[in-house]
Amino acid sequence: MGGSRFQSALLMASAMVCLLPCAYAGDLKIKLPKRSSATPVQQLNRQGVQQLKRHHLEKARKLFLKAYLLDPDDPFTLNNLGYISELEGDADRALRYYELSSQKHSQAIIDQASRPELKGRPFEEAFASLQVPELQSNKANLQAISLLGKWRIAEAEAVLKQALAGDPHNPFTLNNMGYVMEQEGDLESALRYYSSAASSQSSDAILVTPNPKWRGRSISEVAEENARAVNKEIAKGEDLDAQIARLNLRGVAAINHNDAEAALKFFQEAYKLDPRNAFCINNMGYVAEMEGDRETAQSYYQEARKAGDADRKVTYATRRNAEGLRMKEVAQDNQVDVSARMAAIEATRRRGGAPMPQLKHRDNTPVLEPEVKQAPPLENVTPPALPTAELPNRPEQPPPAAKPPQQPGDVIPPLPESQQPAAGKNPSQQPSPAAQPSQQPPHAKTPSGPPAQPPQQPQSQSTPDVIPPLPESQQPPAAKTPPQQPPPPPERR
Repeated sequence: MGGSRFQSALLMASAMVCLLPCAYAGDLKIKLPKRSSATPVQQLNRQGVQQLKRHHLEKARKLFLKAYLLDPDDPFTLNNLGYISELEGDADRALRYYELSSQKHSQAIIDQASRPELKGRPFEEAFASLQVPELQSNKANLQAISLLGKWRIAEAEAVLKQALAGDPHNPFTLNNMGYVMEQEGDLESALRYYSSAASSQSSDAILVTPNPKWRGRSISEVAEENARAVNKEIAKGEDLDAQIARLNLRGVAAINHNDAEAALKFFQEAYKLDPRNAFCINNMGYVAEMEGDRETAQSYYQEARKAGDADRKVTYATRRNAEGLRMKEVAQDNQVDVSARMAAIEATRRRGGAPMPQLKHRDNTPVLEPEVKQAPPLENVTPPALPTAELPNRPEQPPPAAKPPQQPGDVIPPLPESQQPAAGKNPSQQPSPAAQPSQQPPHAKTPSGPPAQPPQQPQSQSTPDVIPPLPESQQPPAAKTPPQQPPPPPERR
């Protein structure tokens, strides 16, 4: 805007230097150059600033756009368009214009500005002054609001925390931080930030805000209203659905802050309130997956897909690509991921490249198996004498007699002489009667008289181990006595 005026001042200084050595000439005349007129781009920017002072936002925007069409690289035009976007509440566009403007190097002097302290300063020096904590906070609030518009709550929280570290009493940053805490379900922290913003008693109007209802109102008024609403919600309590949703939000926020222990506590509390809630079941599966129990996680995801409220959309998640999807779709994606990971681990284990899984406690510490200690050997101890091994008293059995070769015709051969029955033995081989009393029991012996003959018993009882001879009708044909045939009659001649 003020580049031509700066150049004119330099030309005027050079002309006066030239006049000093020529003062004695008297006939020398020098015409000083007139102030150069503003370029069309500068005129349009000046007219737009004047319209903004009259609160004609639409007219100012059209003038700045005309200047942009004439010179898209003019840093003043880009900065003014960013300011218009900020007033319209478009944080993303405002940040883009400000970034483009800061990349353009210019030594032009600022002729008019919305901030009086920037008037008359070089353009680059004015952007260097943005390192002031107050201006840094304004830039951080723009970035946070842009992230909140994309539902990137965790990133917006990180930007606001960094801004509060440099400017802890900025009411806009405190109010936006309370809004972030409320979106994450931390009502106590939200109340604390809202109360701090309201206590600043700032009358500055809100231009860029995540809530369109706040635009144009005083920041202290909006913060005080938010604090009363949160305090009333805490005092009256929440119904079951609201309480479950808040616990799930706090659990997701804890995971985004890498606080797995707090997330597990919130998810477990929500699951106890409603074990059939699809969001609670899915979150329990996520916790099981984080702990390495993929089988349990897979069962939770499968159950979440079948829950009654599985068609509800996800508004806040650890992964941005899951936001906006239905709960059963998110659970199905999680189940597919777990199945693929389990299959990959199993394939690696089969190839022998992965170690065996280790048993762990609930706190993820490994289970140490007890060491089996062997007892030390006994010294100077004499073992007891063992009794002599005795074989059982078994009667000796004679070896089986060799079977004689069978004769043709299935003829049973006669028994040997030693196995013949008593009736069939030779009388000359029978013992004498005098030797028989010695084989009789004592009560059967008589001192005088001839020895009594024992009664004859059947052959099968007297010699049980002897096979009796077959009767005549069962004898084989070769052993039978051929019947006597009459002699053949004499031949007649």
